[in-house]
Amino acid sequence: MSLFKRTTVGKPGEWFYCLRHQKVEEGPECPAKDRFGPYGTREEAENAMRTAHERNKEWRNDPRWHDDDKQADDNED
Repeated sequence: MSLFKRTTVGKPGEWFYCLRHQKVEEGPECPAKDRFGPYGTREEAENAMRTAHERNKEWRNDPRWHDDDKQADDNED
């Protein structure tokens, strides 16, 4: 038996999307490194991947970010 068992802590009504199992969980069942959330509703958690994709697209096209120049510099190494 382990003295220091890691447990996931969550509240009822908090919803998460598990990246490892690709499923919605009420209360975290998996470690934080494997999930998005918490979300307020099951529907929000179900749309986690779509939301992330849309936000990534917005950030890539945001003129306030100039990561393309830095990435070009990084790829030259």
